[in-house]
Amino acid sequence: MDWEEFRKRGSDAAHWAADYHATLRDRPVRAQTKPGDIMAQLPARAPDTAESIDDILNDLEHTIMPGMTHWQHPRFFAYFPANAAPVSVLAESYVTAIAAQCMLWQTSPAATELETRTCDWMRQAVGLPEGFAGVIQDSASTATLCAVLSMRERTLDWAANRDGLAGQPRLRVYCSAEVHTSIDRAIWISGIGEANLVRIPSGGPTRSMDATALQNAISEDRAAGFLPAGIITCIGSTGAGATDDMTAIMDVAEAEGLYTHVDAAWAGAAMICPEYQHIWQGVERADSVVLNPHKWLGAQFDCTTHFLKDPETLVKTLAIQPEYLKTHGADGIINYSEWSVPLGRRFRALKLWFLLRAHGLDGLREMIRNHVTWAEQLAKRLGKTEGFEIVSEPMLSLFTFRILPKDDTNSDVLNQKLVNVINDDGRIYLTQTRVDGALVIRFQAGAWTCTAEDVDDAYDVITELAGKII
Repeated sequence: MDWEEFRKRGSDAAHWAADYHATLRDRPVRAQTKPGDIMAQLPARAPDTAESIDDILNDLEHTIMPGMTHWQHPRFFAYFPANAAPVSVLAESYVTAIAAQCMLWQTSPAATELETRTCDWMRQAVGLPEGFAGVIQDSASTATLCAVLSMRERTLDWAANRDGLAGQPRLRVYCSAEVHTSIDRAIWISGIGEANLVRIPSGGPTRSMDATALQNAISEDRAAGFLPAGIITCIGSTGAGATDDMTAIMDVAEAEGLYTHVDAAWAGAAMICPEYQHIWQGVERADSVVLNPHKWLGAQFDCTTHFLKDPETLVKTLAIQPEYLKTHGADGIINYSEWSVPLGRRFRALKLWFLLRAHGLDGLREMIRNHVTWAEQLAKRLGKTEGFEIVSEPMLSLFTFRILPKDDTNSDVLNQKLVNVINDDGRIYLTQTRVDGALVIRFQAGAWTCTAEDVDDAYDVITELAGKII
């Protein structure tokens, strides 16, 4: 394909995209294929000779699309959303066409300076004070890894990067049992080790980490010869929306001199609404904060904003400057590759800039407020429906529920069966989690095109299919 053919095919692709989104409500949300169905249709070897674009597009439609789960579906109520507002998709088409590698200021000055500006727009929007600087990472997992590496190096005076962990004191990192598994992965990759991730009991209406238990664990570890390095808190955990009491935890962190990272990957987006900012009161005292515009705000994946009180700690942890990466004759510049684990960087700021300008904060606030209201209404309806129990009350637009057996049927088995029946039906998509060891069903409203009617449909589907299996 040359650029002249691309001119036509690119126009066709735009029409295809619009048609695809216009027909999403007619498609099952989750792929209805069985394991191996798609693989069986794919040749075992790559072709030696070129194939026509028409043939490739035909296979896209008839082989690939039947095996896709539709994350942009308005009745996608599983996991958290990975929204892609049309304006974000448009921005990504420009990013893909420009195809810049934005690792250094000099490799694309506009990309670096736009990233600085849009991150500061986001900082202001979510109520973080001046002094926090932002960087766009690919995902919250990477931001959390950066935080754990920073904890490790700051605590060991950067000796681990130089000498390795052998012979160093055993570090300890603290979190609740509610945190995302990306924390475990960061602990593994950093070399700290799973045995040194201390899980603090949680409880209360928000399932917050117990600050007294945290303090006791730190004191006991110091007495046992361990070296506490940091605390990871969560605002709106993936499972059931657990939210830590930042003020109480920061009191402990500051008294102990520990680095604190806040995982607000999903719920942090809602902080653009001033009435929700009380949820993370005390966050301004943390060392780093992560939230994902690619979840609830409509920026196409991947786009994670990572805010740092002291960027120099991260830069000192990650920056390597061989001669070929130095920018001579320019002072006061930022090279964001020194703030990230990968050297290579995509131009992620463009879609966030397009999004914030095309919708404005007020437009995004309206969407989030609607989702919260609709989820709360659904929780009330289900809670009043015979045979249903609300297990965790709505945290923003996320809550959990279960159906109650009428006989001696195992509750976990029954609720998993309901999840499977719902997802095989295809009209909506839900997932399960565990709360206090019991299997429950998650509901989270967050799809870009979701309406009140879609949430009403969810109630109808849930109750209809539950009635068939109880």
